[in-house]
Amino acid sequence: MATAPDPFRLDGRSVLITGAGGGIGSALVERFMAAGARVFGADRDAAGMAHLALAGQLTVDLADLPATEAASARFVAASGCPDIVVSNAGFTRGESFESLDVGVWRSEVDINLNGAYALLRPIVDAMAARRAGSIVFVSSVNGLAHFGNPAYSAAKAGLIAYARALAVERGRDGIRANVVAPGSVRTPAWDHRLAADPALLERVLPHYPLGHLVSPADVANAVLFLASPAAAGITGAVLPVDAGLTAGNMRFVDDVLRGKA
Repeated sequence: MATAPDPFRLDGRSVLITGAGGGIGSALVERFMAAGARVFGADRDAAGMAHLALAGQLTVDLADLPATEAASARFVAASGCPDIVVSNAGFTRGESFESLDVGVWRSEVDINLNGAYALLRPIVDAMAARRAGSIVFVSSVNGLAHFGNPAYSAAKAGLIAYARALAVERGRDGIRANVVAPGSVRTPAWDHRLAADPALLERVLPHYPLGHLVSPADVANAVLFLASPAAAGITGAVLPVDAGLTAGNMRFVDDVLRGKA
């Protein structure tokens, strides 16, 4: 009896990963390469991708929407339409309403939402013409509930709406679009935050039912699943990878129901 193909393997398939040089991006590159994919990386700084054994690079500033769309079109013309896109690039200053203004709002929405649309526009058209494609957005729990960062949260919620629009309107073209929504991820950025405030982790972890942050590898594994043939019947879905943060509020249970102060 013939052995069924491994649905998590991506041999012969190409993937474009944005934000490839970052902590989550590097884990995504590693995981997709391990699954047999031919991986291309996109980031605003080519030097940040130098440590990755990529099939090719796309240097683009997502805040510059016309340049992003043009660069994406050139990429498709030169390298072909990728089978999979992981829209991972993102940025936030960690602001609150008190530190917001129109310029900050525009910058965060452009980088986290509008830039993703600009980059994907030529690729989605090419996927539709080919009648096949898989897109996974790395959004955030901030797109599901409010945990601060209003502009970033609005943009990440917009990514979820965009993914669902693609799933519904482009499904007939063979395109799947899904979302992974991470909670706090232990990337190198956390090392800098902890160096400035060593007690921060003690204040953060009680909010997570599993009692720990998720790792970049946790996020990469979830993205690989949604991108792969293993998820062939899934589109328009949002998968939290958040150590239980959005499942509920244990502090509420303790304080209100159990009377723990």
